[in-house]
Amino acid sequence: MSETFGNDYVVLTDEDGNEVEFEHIDTVEVDGNLYMAFIPAELAVDEEAEVVILRVDDEDGEEILVSVDDDDEADRIFQIVMERVEDMYDDAGE
Repeated sequence: MSETFGNDYVVLTDEDGNEVEFEHIDTVEVDGNLYMAFIPAELAVDEEAEVVILRVDDEDGEEILVSVDDDDEADRIFQIVMERVEDMYDDAGE
């Protein structure tokens, strides 16, 4: 798994066509797939927020972010991301 924690921001368009700014909280590689996790930019990681998990796919040589439609896959990646975020905050508190 990759170890990426940062304060990168991205604007994503939701299913209704609304643009929302998100903060990138982690990137993980699982089973050969790369996933990125985001939270709404106006919230901090320690606040309760919806975490958006997107998979990085290759489309004609260009990397794009796509929704993870499989609930089991999304739940598994969510659990990995949350464990890593918790570990990051536990390590910062030491």
